[in-house]
Amino acid sequence: MSAPRTGAPVLDRLRVGSAPDSWGVWFPEDAQQVHWRRFLDEVAEAGYEWIELGPHGYLPTEPDVLREETARRGLRVSAGTVFTSLHHGPAVWDATWAHVAQVAALARAMDATHLVVIPSFWRDDKTARELEPRELTAEQWRHQATGMERLARQVREEYGLDIVVHPHADTHIDTEENVTRLLDATDRDLVRLCLDTGHYAYCGGDSVKLIRTYGERIGYLHLKQVDPRILEDVHANGTPFGPAVRQGVMCEPPRGVPELPPVLHAAQELGVDLFAIVEQDMYPCPPDQPFPIADRTRRFLRSCGA
Repeated sequence: MSAPRTGAPVLDRLRVGSAPDSWGVWFPEDAQQVHWRRFLDEVAEAGYEWIELGPHGYLPTEPDVLREETARRGLRVSAGTVFTSLHHGPAVWDATWAHVAQVAALARAMDATHLVVIPSFWRDDKTARELEPRELTAEQWRHQATGMERLARQVREEYGLDIVVHPHADTHIDTEENVTRLLDATDRDLVRLCLDTGHYAYCGGDSVKLIRTYGERIGYLHLKQVDPRILEDVHANGTPFGPAVRQGVMCEPPRGVPELPPVLHAAQELGVDLFAIVEQDMYPCPPDQPFPIADRTRRFLRSCGA
């Protein structure tokens, strides 16, 4: 176990964890993904205490089973993840809520406190085919904002969870402009962010600036880095997110950007407890690749004080 560097501050407000994504898991079932038992074994062995549920159905969905499997490995669940298309307005609410309720019920049963909300992609992450326009209309922005507030309110009332919206590459909530537009249009007590440092850098954002400007709206962190050389090629060629990941655009810390120590220190200075969940997108990947990276990453974060 690595100790913090001499003189490094202790980042005691950050609860470090990892997620199935760091093991190359993007889907409930996929022959290219490791079995969920291997993920749980290895994430615990790497020294993480907290995990996310990942795609619904990857981990066991029976609370008693999952509770037993996590507890005997010393693991706890921080959040579930849902996908939404709320910019389409009230017509999609029923389908959205059916999906959200399923994930929220399991997250609540596992004593999680958050639900990570990822907006839908505007282009196919494999073929680059545009599924809808890249920019939202003014009406769609209104639907997005009111839908997020409604979702936050209902998730809190029915499941006791807080939603955190995840800016994501190839979605309508991506750049600094679009992230701040959502924040400015929504209730600060309902809608907070899951700041993914890798995705935000991928889309040109500055995580430290966002934390210092909108600190009260940061409710959760995903720790991730991008390789600036590969990112330059991705942007130059208009590569969609899926193929960009296969190129290795998301890289192992501390080899990419943003530098994580300034992000961690800015988050610590907020003076609130925050989950800081490591996510390194790398679907698909060889089954023996994730654990050594996860182990080194945990050691690196300890050396930073986290």
